[in-house]
Amino acid sequence: MNIEHLREKYPQVFKALADDVTELRYLMVIDENYDDDDSDEFDGIDPEDFNYLVYITERLQEAVGEEVMVALVKKLKNHKDVEEFHLSEIDLYGIQTALDEEGIAHMVLGIVEEEVA
Repeated sequence: MNIEHLREKYPQVFKALADDVTELRYLMVIDENYDDDDSDEFDGIDPEDFNYLVYITERLQEAVGEEVMVALVKKLKNHKDVEEFHLSEIDLYGIQTALDEEGIAHMVLGIVEEEVA
């Protein structure tokens, strides 16, 4: 995903960041959720119910603040593209969606952009 495109599309998010971000993974990590017998870390987020795990990095959390993070959770929970939502922690979610990783990134950044503007 082109970071310059994201910087242009979500200027308020990038303005809130204290440092220059060169990759999406510095803001969030989006992983397909699959059944991993070796990991107990995401036991509460069943791969049959939630096809993606979304982790919001500390860097983004600190840049936008707690109020924006709470609003993000509420809006993701009710978003038209999210069929099921599981809040594990304020920064870790399980979601069931037809979107791909890029679509999820745009959805999350779009919500954050609205909230920080």
